[in-house]
Amino acid sequence: MTKVYPHKHTSYSNCMAYERETYTIWMKSLIFHSNGCTIYDSNGDIVYRVDNYDKKGTTQVNLMDLQGRVLCTIHKRLLGFGGWDVYKCKSHEKAWFQVKRCYKMMMMGKLTWQIMVGTQKYCMERIGGKTAFRIINIDGDVVAKGKQKHSSTGIVLGNDVLTLEVEADVDHSLIMAFVTVFGLICGRM
Repeated sequence: MTKVYPHKHTSYSNCMAYERETYTIWMKSLIFHSNGCTIYDSNGDIVYRVDNYDKKGTTQVNLMDLQGRVLCTIHKRLLGFGGWDVYKCKSHEKAWFQVKRCYKMMMMGKLTWQIMVGTQKYCMERIGGKTAFRIINIDGDVVAKGKQKHSSTGIVLGNDVLTLEVEADVDHSLIMAFVTVFGLICGRM
């Protein structure tokens, strides 16, 4: 049984990963009849969650920690044709980062999105099937990649269960916000 309220509490809200971390993302909400996702760390503890109480594909969702504290709010720009603005902790003054579709890459057959975090740039691209993706920094280094999860015996789990590998020296909450936007883009939440 998964630990919902672990005895040892670790705050992931603005934490840099000094080691590579592997997460499990279950594209289901903990709330009955709600859309969203639940993110577990490598110990099986819930560390992040997204609960979308509205209909699937809504224009606004919140990324929260285990205690329900809002880490960021994600808004879809209705006139932006694939644009997303992400605000820290329900602050709507200035976007933490923005995501927009790369139409130039679509012409080459790749589904990619550009992410602007201040002066930093990232690229998120879908690879292989519907659920596999990777996040690349401006230097071309892969900082995180997600794919369909396999059990320890090699059995492929459902397409709503993903493994996310995050490289060292990366802000966990930033990567989880990227992944949340990806889930919304793909219509998974």
